[in-house]
Amino acid sequence: MTFTMIPAALAALTLATSTGQPVTVSLPAPGGPYRVGTVAVRLVDSSRPDPLVRSKPYRELMVSLWYPAKESGAPVAPHMAPLAAADWDRHSAPPMGIKAGAVDWAATATHARTGAPVDPGAGKLPVVLFGSGDGGPRALGTTLVQDLASRGYLVVTVDHTYEADQVEFPGGRVVRALPLPSKLTPRVIAKLLARHSQARLADMRFVLGRVAALAGGGKLGTETRLPDGLRGAPDLSRVGALGQSLGGSVAAQLVHDDRRVDAGVNLDGGYVGRVAKTGVGRPFLQLAAEAHTRESEPSWKSFWRASTGWKRELRFAKAAHGSFTDLQAMLPKIAETVPKVPVADFVGTIDPARSVAAQRAYVAAFFDLHLKNRPTRLFDAPSPQHPDVSIIP
Repeated sequence: MTFTMIPAALAALTLATSTGQPVTVSLPAPGGPYRVGTVAVRLVDSSRPDPLVRSKPYRELMVSLWYPAKESGAPVAPHMAPLAAADWDRHSAPPMGIKAGAVDWAATATHARTGAPVDPGAGKLPVVLFGSGDGGPRALGTTLVQDLASRGYLVVTVDHTYEADQVEFPGGRVVRALPLPSKLTPRVIAKLLARHSQARLADMRFVLGRVAALAGGGKLGTETRLPDGLRGAPDLSRVGALGQSLGGSVAAQLVHDDRRVDAGVNLDGGYVGRVAKTGVGRPFLQLAAEAHTRESEPSWKSFWRASTGWKRELRFAKAAHGSFTDLQAMLPKIAETVPKVPVADFVGTIDPARSVAAQRAYVAAFFDLHLKNRPTRLFDAPSPQHPDVSIIP
């Protein structure tokens, strides 16, 4: 199965650190020319009942916006909100072989300033919507997302409530994922992913509508105040979709269904639903772990054959499915102190720094090409700067 199912896929291992002190980890600094700002906002879609909890008459989401920012003394944003980090520690870390309390997840910082003013020197900002893997919180894409923001993009990351492991809302309210079925047979998993995919697609289209309102100078959601310069900053004539695992499939469906979305990137996700057969007619990029091929993944083969727009597929040697999340940067560091964490099962044996650098380079080059019309030769032939990456014809 090519989807991240956290935390149900593995039995929990109860391991302790060798020192007894919680480990702290950091994320790689972004590589673009701009500083980064971020803001978290609650959104409410009152036009539909919640697709996963039908008794709730509206859909409630948390999103984060990441953007090029002016220098600011605002506080550095945490990787996870504090209560979400505590819930992750209790429920999501143990299935990765990390005992609760072994890592101080709340201490991990981003490289963004909360509420910092937008840098007007970046001009109008192309928009990229980001979705994580099934069950994963939006925070797991931070390493890649904040790099895009540092290169002049407005990136909107979305938590899909009742599917993401945990979502922290304003006021200290944490909403956990619905319990998974007791028997995860292939048929049950397929139905679950289809349901989540449909909910996510509606979520993303709603979020894009709110960003359009923001572009027109209106409010985004229930916020009382947005960072200076954010209203009017999004450029809705240049929109991309980016996602890991199930998020990558939804990115493809967005490209297919929504004329506002110009290009998309799938980070190692199999395709769910109609898009597996229809493909897309607009630019699309696939990044794959070593074992993920069109021969091993039927939906990749059918999607590729049906897609008629600009397309490229890149394979990362010795990478695994979780390599395309923040776990790529975090787990190897954690394993230096926490014994027996099965790092290779999650992020393979690829060099972490090279993996992150290559993902950032190729994703940025793709969006620069198709949203900013900046030529690149990175997709023409293998790059000596990124020796782990192959271009698959």
